[in-house]
Amino acid sequence: MLYLMTRWLDPEEQRTWRTFLAATQALMETLDRELQQDANMPHAYYVILVHLSEAPDRRLRMSELAARVGSSRSRLSHAVGRLEQFGWVRREDCPTDRRGQLAVLTDQGFDELVAAAPGHVEGVRRHLFDPLSPAQIDQLRRISEALVDHLDPKRPAS
Repeated sequence: MLYLMTRWLDPEEQRTWRTFLAATQALMETLDRELQQDANMPHAYYVILVHLSEAPDRRLRMSELAARVGSSRSRLSHAVGRLEQFGWVRREDCPTDRRGQLAVLTDQGFDELVAAAPGHVEGVRRHLFDPLSPAQIDQLRRISEALVDHLDPKRPAS
């Protein structure tokens, strides 16, 4: 009975869905590979460093950072542990909550981010924006905003 009630994708929707999956996976794999080659840094670490660099005093509660990067707390804790080993991030106790911890971007971590950013931005430009017309870029932004609004209304799209 459930099979009969399922709103199956028509051929055009199926084509769109599979193309969307292939495009997003290929883009993220390409950006990750380039960051690994150019900066010896996985994309996930780059995203963590970016969020910390944009935070006041380059520090965020671990729970807030996990929410911003779309990660579980345990996965984020592991990543921050690796970043601590590199000297790029340090943890501090939260002054307002003894149970909480802050992730803090170190000067060395900021320098690594600054060194990695130009190549990464060029990759984003080359692989995402250059193949699209200005109208397609506008459409992509509006489509992405609609999806974020639907899927996670509390998360800002930008």
